[in-house]
Amino acid sequence: MRLKSSGIAVCFVLMIATTSYAADKKVKKSELPAAVQKAAEEQSSGATVVGYATEQEKGQTLYEVRLRSNGHSKDVSMDASGKVLEIEEEVALDSLRPGVQKGLAAAAAKGKLGKVESLTKGGKLVAYEAVVVTKGKRSEVQVGPNGEQLSHEE
Repeated sequence: MRLKSSGIAVCFVLMIATTSYAADKKVKKSELPAAVQKAAEEQSSGATVVGYATEQEKGQTLYEVRLRSNGHSKDVSMDASGKVLEIEEEVALDSLRPGVQKGLAAAAAKGKLGKVESLTKGGKLVAYEAVVVTKGKRSEVQVGPNGEQLSHEE
């Protein structure tokens, strides 16, 4: 029985590792569909392109352009037609409204807040996301545009 449990645990770890690896694959610009290349060029105006990636989400291939702009990161996710689906843009915690800062601090509990990003979908700000370090372990928390708790992760 012990050997069977160990085998199941190993399979589970391998499954997670494989899923994580498949979730984000670096690619060259030339490997992107023409519409995605065009949209990436538009989105990267005034920024430095750090790289490109693809990932599978719910059976759909998504494309991402990773940018550096004014000293912060910006990731733009698109579908194969070049439609922008989501933008994750790094923001300074102290630049956020007090309600958002309080919401993130409450969500982090006793953890230390790290990198904060705004999440925009369909051209609308839907959440803020922050890295939290608690006793050496990293996790992420999200709050709504006004610092409120979310009923689901964005």
